[in-house]
Amino acid sequence: MLLDIWKSFRAMPAWVQIWVMFLLVPINMAAIFFIDQPSGVWVAVLAFGAMMLNVPVMFYDRGFSKMMALPHLAPWTILVLWIAFARPVGSTAYDTYLWILLITNVISLAFDYPDALKWLKGNREPARP
Repeated sequence: MLLDIWKSFRAMPAWVQIWVMFLLVPINMAAIFFIDQPSGVWVAVLAFGAMMLNVPVMFYDRGFSKMMALPHLAPWTILVLWIAFARPVGSTAYDTYLWILLITNVISLAFDYPDALKWLKGNREPARP
């Protein structure tokens, strides 16, 4: 099963693999380094939690499908709105991180909303080599 998931990931376009592996996942996971900052636990729960909800989807589909957009929608939309309109005040590093997280998740959601709609309309096949 893990091999199927890996092959599915590798079947996606190179830019998607780079985006996921070197930007999206590390930037959202970095939230754990700021849990001591104001609202840091909630930022981590929303940032990291949305990604963790994809684990069952990957196992269910035995790969990467457009269904993976669905778990991002609510947590990251809440997170983006929160950072944009009610940004917690913390250290300079935390403030910089929140800007990076905001930009990253806005970009991700720009892909996630259309992908979720495509999945709802029937495009449910995982990426395959």
